[in-house]
Amino acid sequence: MRSDNNHHIGQAGLDLIKSFEGCKLEAYLCPAGVWTIGYGHTHGVVKGQKITQDQADQLLIDDLDIFVKGVDQATNVPLSQNEFDALVSFTFNVGIGAFKSSTMCRLINEGKLKEAADQFDRWNKAGGKVLAGLTRRRKAEKELFLKHLQEGPKEGRM
Repeated sequence: MRSDNNHHIGQAGLDLIKSFEGCKLEAYLCPAGVWTIGYGHTHGVVKGQKITQDQADQLLIDDLDIFVKGVDQATNVPLSQNEFDALVSFTFNVGIGAFKSSTMCRLINEGKLKEAADQFDRWNKAGGKVLAGLTRRRKAEKELFLKHLQEGPKEGRM
């Protein structure tokens, strides 16, 4: 795999993740019974804990680092910032292991980016049931992933 990557999450990716994750500035118990705060942050969170919006934003950036590295390590072809951002959002939601073992990742590494983009649509279920929120998220991730293809080449454009 590539070792020369220095990717980072872009603003489009951050905005996408924030829009689907939501933010809570006071600790709450998630459905799995884990204390959570901010944009899904769980490490060291305790009952009654409160944070500011700035702290929530920083926790998200810190938490995303593992997913940025995971996408970098799993892919071995050049990716646009939009493609990378879409994959970090996807991986933040489904996990690095699921992404690494996915058909999507295999197709990306084969250079079949259009075919890989079609795989987003398959990841809209939880517990075997289609969820509207996941369907919306995957559509948004796919659109971001394909954005450069929809805009066409930049050369020769006025």
